[in-house]
Amino acid sequence: MIKIDIYAHILPKKYFDELQKRAPGRFYMDKRFKNIPCLFDLETRFRIMDEFEGYVQVLTLSSPPLEVVLGPKDAAELAQIANDEMAELVGKYPDRFFAAVAALPMNNIEAAEKELERAIEDLNMKGVQVYTNVNGKPLDDPQFHFLFERMAQYDLPIWLHPARSERFSDYKTEDRSKYDVWFCFGWPYETAAAMTRIIFAGIFDQYPNLKIITHHLGGMVPYFADRIRGTYDQFGTRTDEDRKILDQLKRHPCDYFKLFYADTALHGAWLPAIRCGLAFFGSDRVLFGSDMPFDVEGGSKYIRDAILAVEQVASSPAERKKLFELNAKRILKYGRDEV
Repeated sequence: MIKIDIYAHILPKKYFDELQKRAPGRFYMDKRFKNIPCLFDLETRFRIMDEFEGYVQVLTLSSPPLEVVLGPKDAAELAQIANDEMAELVGKYPDRFFAAVAALPMNNIEAAEKELERAIEDLNMKGVQVYTNVNGKPLDDPQFHFLFERMAQYDLPIWLHPARSERFSDYKTEDRSKYDVWFCFGWPYETAAAMTRIIFAGIFDQYPNLKIITHHLGGMVPYFADRIRGTYDQFGTRTDEDRKILDQLKRHPCDYFKLFYADTALHGAWLPAIRCGLAFFGSDRVLFGSDMPFDVEGGSKYIRDAILAVEQVASSPAERKKLFELNAKRILKYGRDEV
């Protein structure tokens, strides 16, 4: 059995160097990221990966979202650089990198559509990563509809990553979020909010087989499953306009949440939380993921914790194999024995 880490982050070196030139000092790039060498140094990354038997990665570009730190033209150019480099890494190190996920310049829709097609058809990338909002715009905005349409046509997943910064204040009387509330609690909320908007936009009714992998085991959703059902059972929504949209859905909203996929990256191995997510989504829709390398050890801890969690929550060897390997192979459209 191999262990396919569905959510491992990287800043490919050529891309990272160019990003620092075009957006110097933005989004911790000069401080935090430089203190995590395995983001851009392959020798360090491989040394960490070697600690874990059978461990391979699906590469996803690390924050920052391109549209947050770059203008439309630069974002389009940097997306191409990043995708070329990640695809090259998969080709050069197939025993290390199982697949790569494309970055898109979501502040440049024309370029994003072209890059999505190029990444999937020319570079053989296995999906795309987007964030829970695009510079404050929700993903159900009509201009982003191409994303769901095209990925449903390709039958490949969308990786949904939370996005919120300290500039998103927690109270109207303040101009920033204090004490990392924006990150610790804001990101799980962002994930749940984006999932809800996608559901009420009718995306799953229009594209029933669409695959969306939510980071951090679906954010708040599994824990609040009964609250979700109770909210829409008892109160519907608060306005006539929202109620009309609710009535147009083909299923109960809670049932749509179970159509998402989720990874095991919870920043640790708190088993009750993993069990909650597994019980909600089911073993066919949970995938091993670590969020490597943003831990206090610079990469090892999140991998170790995620492996431990899967090994302990899986009810059988067959379920363990699903979570570590088979679910990823299925949604990435690999043969059972191909790696």
